[in-house]
Amino acid sequence: MHRSPFLLFLLPVLILPAASARGLHGWDPEIRMPAEETAMGQSEEDVTGTRWAVLVAGSSGYGNYRHQADVCHAYQILRRGGLKEENIVVFMYDDIAHNPLNPRPGIIINHPQGEDVYAGVPKDYTGEHVNTRNLYAVLLGNMSAVEGGSGKVIDSKPNDRIFLYYSDHGGPGVLGMPNMPFLYAAELIEVLKRKHAMGGYGEMVVYVEACESGSIFEGLMPEDLNIYVTTASNAEESSWGTYCPGMDPPPPPEFITCLGDLYSVSWMEDSEAHNLKLETIQKQYERVKTRTSNYNTYSPGSHVMEYGSKVMKAEKLYRFQGFDPATANLTNNMLRGYRRLEAVNQRDADLLFLWHRYKQLGEGSEQKAEVLREITAKMTHRVHLDGTVELVGKLLFGSDRGPSILTAVRASGQALVDDWACLKNKVLVFESHCGPLTQYGMKYMRAFANICNEGVSTAAMEEACRGACGDYFKGSLVLPGGRYSSW
Repeated sequence: MHRSPFLLFLLPVLILPAASARGLHGWDPEIRMPAEETAMGQSEEDVTGTRWAVLVAGSSGYGNYRHQADVCHAYQILRRGGLKEENIVVFMYDDIAHNPLNPRPGIIINHPQGEDVYAGVPKDYTGEHVNTRNLYAVLLGNMSAVEGGSGKVIDSKPNDRIFLYYSDHGGPGVLGMPNMPFLYAAELIEVLKRKHAMGGYGEMVVYVEACESGSIFEGLMPEDLNIYVTTASNAEESSWGTYCPGMDPPPPPEFITCLGDLYSVSWMEDSEAHNLKLETIQKQYERVKTRTSNYNTYSPGSHVMEYGSKVMKAEKLYRFQGFDPATANLTNNMLRGYRRLEAVNQRDADLLFLWHRYKQLGEGSEQKAEVLREITAKMTHRVHLDGTVELVGKLLFGSDRGPSILTAVRASGQALVDDWACLKNKVLVFESHCGPLTQYGMKYMRAFANICNEGVSTAAMEEACRGACGDYFKGSLVLPGGRYSSW
């Protein structure tokens, strides 16, 4: 596994665990198209229904630059593909382009030699309006349930197609949002089922970039909803940031943060390199799977997974992402010069950013001391989480059984937890005594799920958390608007 110099500097304080390498009723999934479907001159009217897209960057902060860069890049691909601005809904905190740390004010790039991907991106839901409540309302086309933002929703019909792309941090059973609460897997699946029952689409494709993103769909995603899903990783491993400082290839020298994510840049650069009237979902899945695994080395890399309706894999990608006329003469045999990419674990990318920020500042400056304090605080809280979650397990199940129960992985095809309300409750109890999980601590969601699967009561969890954390966490759990305080 590749490790950057900053991790070697931090290792004496923090031991980073290695990522696991474990690896119809409704509408006819084969929507009939004109016989000339591969003709280069096919007009937009030849496609039945309307194309819609929802693009979600679930983080905030300059250290998470890559997630908003991913989403902005995806927007440009879809617009060049002919999707209309009014049919694309964008969720992003919008604190990157004009961030004081951005060396190119008003510009966001997603590749070391990339062009600006921020220009023209609509500010549909930004700041405090990037939350699960609004996302669910948008997906369901429920304009009356949306709070703030543009009010734009997916007002789709039975013959329409929807493309949903999400990029952020995650953990077993959850996806992050810049405003709490987390997005829980069971809730998302329920929203997709409701959309299907409403006759709200003909077909849907979902791409998810996040750690343990396979756990969002494992054992939960039905095969009869006309929805095809791919995820950046399986249910047990991290996903990876790339185009990071100090790596190969590096971003421009003035950048101190990662520009993209390995899975995300893989699918987007693949879409730009091919005629999507010829390329199928299956073909892109295979290419992205190979590249995200770093050509089957997983050093670094992750296992791209697929869920839902596999019969949709024969569909042409342009039906969801559109067709860029500039790619008309490209064929599925014309590959760009892909190369292996160095990458960083998603959960360590913020430390990589802070370390380069620290090195960038002048010796003796108050800013440099402040960044060092921030690094120290984050690492201290990580060590605290590592220790207290383990201790909670020992207090609940004994020193011998506790660690094995917390880390147990259920059989393939089985959902993370039986009672999702219990999972949310156990997380709330832990955070109220021991502090926020943060994007790093999301990896412990499996431990809380296993506590639920063992039938532990709320009272027993309260007692264990008090015993493990004492008076560690006295402050407010979240800032106004539901955002975590800085750790």
